[in-house]
Amino acid sequence: MQTTPITRAFDDHAAAEQARNALLSGGIPDSAISIVARVPDETADGTEAVAPVATGAALGTLVGGGIGALTGVGLMAIPGVGPIVAAGWLVAMLTGAGAGAMAGAGVAAAADGLYGTLHKTGLSDEHSQFYAESVTRGGTLVLVRSEDGVQRSTAEEILSRSGHVDLETRSQEWRDAGWRGHDRNGVSVDTSRRYGS
Repeated sequence: MQTTPITRAFDDHAAAEQARNALLSGGIPDSAISIVARVPDETADGTEAVAPVATGAALGTLVGGGIGALTGVGLMAIPGVGPIVAAGWLVAMLTGAGAGAMAGAGVAAAADGLYGTLHKTGLSDEHSQFYAESVTRGGTLVLVRSEDGVQRSTAEEILSRSGHVDLETRSQEWRDAGWRGHDRNGVSVDTSRRYGS
């Protein structure tokens, strides 16, 4: 039986990277960690925005920022989310192929989309929608998959103090603003919709 991954959303990649580093320092193996993020781009004023198309420079920023230290880095187009970079065990699930086949292979299409893949990991429909929407709006996910009870307990403890987004509060903010669930077919690149905005 597959163990549901411990999953947390972060407002930005730097916070997710800090959580990943804390997990590694806490003894969680690299092979148990995955990260998923929208591919960022810079606007004319130098601020980060969600890019409608993936660029090598944007991927380089994320890989150079530490995500490349994870196994199986892949750049892919996700229906309903847009271009993402993913690393770790989730890449193989997203593409339906071995993670190693993704590294350096350019942009690939995700077989089931982010929502579908998250749901296949054992996350509930509600959580899968929330986490897919988080990435769509520019956030970054950190997922830990382990059958080891001690590792799971350690990962839960580390991530509980990681500064992640509170799922209940954020999803209620979105609902109050008219969100009815993750659109698995459309691609939103409206950065004004980012998180609580």
